Amino acid sequence: MSLHQNLIAGEWVGSDPSANINPSDTNDTVGEYARGTAQDMADAIAAAKAAFPAWSRSGIWERHVILKKAGDEIMARKDELGALLAREEGKTLPEAIGETIRASQIFEFFAGEVLRLAGETIPSVRPNIGVEITRDPLGVIGIITPWNFPIAIPAWKIAPALCYGNTVVFKPADLVPGSAWAIVDILHRAGLPKGVLNLVMGKGSVVGQVMLDSPDLAGLSFTGSTGTGKRVAAASLEHNRKFQLEMGGKNPMVVLDDADLNVAVEAAANSGFFSTGQRCTASSRLIVTEGIHDKFVAALTAKLETLVVDNAMKSGTHIGPVVDERQLKTDTDYIEIGKKEGAKLAFGGELLKRDTPGFYLQPTLFTEATNQMRISREEIFGPVVSVIRVKDYEEALATANDTPFGLSSGIATTSLKHATHFKRNAEAGMVMVNLPTAGVDFHVPFGGRKGSSYGPREQGKYAAEFFTTVKTAYTLA
Repeated sequence: MSLHQNLIAGEWVGSDPSANINPSDTNDTVGEYARGTAQDMADAIAAAKAAFPAWSRSGIWERHVILKKAGDEIMARKDELGALLAREEGKTLPEAIGETIRASQIFEFFAGEVLRLAGETIPSVRPNIGVEITRDPLGVIGIITPWNFPIAIPAWKIAPALCYGNTVVFKPADLVPGSAWAIVDILHRAGLPKGVLNLVMGKGSVVGQVMLDSPDLAGLSFTGSTGTGKRVAAASLEHNRKFQLEMGGKNPMVVLDDADLNVAVEAAANSGFFSTGQRCTASSRLIVTEGIHDKFVAALTAKLETLVVDNAMKSGTHIGPVVDERQLKTDTDYIEIGKKEGAKLAFGGELLKRDTPGFYLQPTLFTEATNQMRISREEIFGPVVSVIRVKDYEEALATANDTPFGLSSGIATTSLKHATHFKRNAEAGMVMVNLPTAGVDFHVPFGGRKGSSYGPREQGKYAAEFFTTVKTAYTLA
C-alpha cells in the first residue's frame, strides 16, 4: 500500500505512516497517510509565506482556470471520491457522493467569484480627491477542518482563500486524511504554483500547535470542537491574527400542534439521525407542543424502526457507523447519562452487530426530557435525540433559544404567523421552516451565533469578509 505524503512547497514529503481505518469495517485499511512533524508544519508555513507575494498579485484568469479545473475533476470523479469518503468517515455512499458534488459546486462558485472581484470608487467630501475602496488578500491562511465533512468543509475554506489571493496551510482532521489528500492532489495538478497550497496531516497536538504558535499566519479558519476553538481564539489574539470559528450546536426543532405530521417526522428524522447525527447542524432537541406530542413521538418511532443501520457502502443503508470507537463511547456514555437523568429511552440505544466489524449504534430517541438535562444542553454529536414537551408556541420558542449555542433552528408549522415570528426571533444563524435543520446551499452564508460561531460567515460572497482585508486609498486629482 503506497504512502500518501504531505505537500510542502510543491513537493510530496513525509515517511511516518498512519493507517486510515474504515469505521464500517475495521479490517479494511483505506490507505496509509503520512503524519507530519512540527518541522513539517514550520516548513509549510514558510513555503506559504514565500509564495504569497506572487500569488496575491496573480491574474484573475489564472486563478479562475485552476479553481474551475479542480471543480470539474471533483465532479468527474464524484463516485470514486464519494466512495473514498464513505469508507473513511462512515456516512452512507449517497450522502458521501452528495457531499463530493457540493465540493465541486463550491469550487465552481469561487472560480466565478474570481472574475467578479470588484471595489468602489467614490468622491471624497474634500474637492478634487478621489477615493478607492478595494479588498486585498489577507496573507497566509491556516485552515483546520473536522472529520464529519471531510471534503465539503475543506472546499468551502480552501476555495475562497485561493480565490481572493491568499496562500494556504491546511491541516485536516487526523481521522479522515484521505479526502483531504485527494482534494489537495487535484488542486496541485490543476496548476497551483509551489507553496500556494500546503498539506500537513497529523495530530493536532503536534502540527496544529505549530499553527497556533506561528506569527506568520495572517488568518486562521477553524471548524471543530468548542474547546479547541477557544484555544484557537486565545492563540490568535496573542498574534493579532484574524480568526474564524465554527464550533458546536445543540439545535432545536420546534413541532407545533398545527404541523403537517409527515413533514415534521421526515424533517426530524433527517435532522437528528442521518449522517449518524454527526453534523453540527443536527437537531438533537425536538421541542413538541402538547397537542401533537404523542402522535409525533409514535410516528417518529415508527419511522426509526424502518431505518437501516449498516455498512456505509451497502445499498439500502440509511445510517452508517459512528466514526470511531472514541466517539461511540461518547455516544453510549450520554445514553446512560440520559437514563440516569430521568429521560425515557423510547427507542434504540443498542450497539449493533453487522456482517463487517464496525461502530454501529441504533438511532436513539429519548422522551420526557427537560431542557435542563445534560443530554439537552451538551453536544453529543451522534444519533441521540431528545424530545421535550412544551405547552405552546411561546414556551417552545423560549426553550429553543435557551441554549449556549446558536447555529441552526427549525420549526414545523402550517401557521404563517408562527413561521414568520420564529424566523425573526430564533436566536440562530440559520432558520429552517418545515425543513431539516441540516442541509444548506453552497452559495449562501453559513454560520451561527453565541457559542456556535465567531467571526465572519463562511461560504458564498460573504466569505470575502474573512479572506480579504479592506483598503481605502485617496488620490489627489
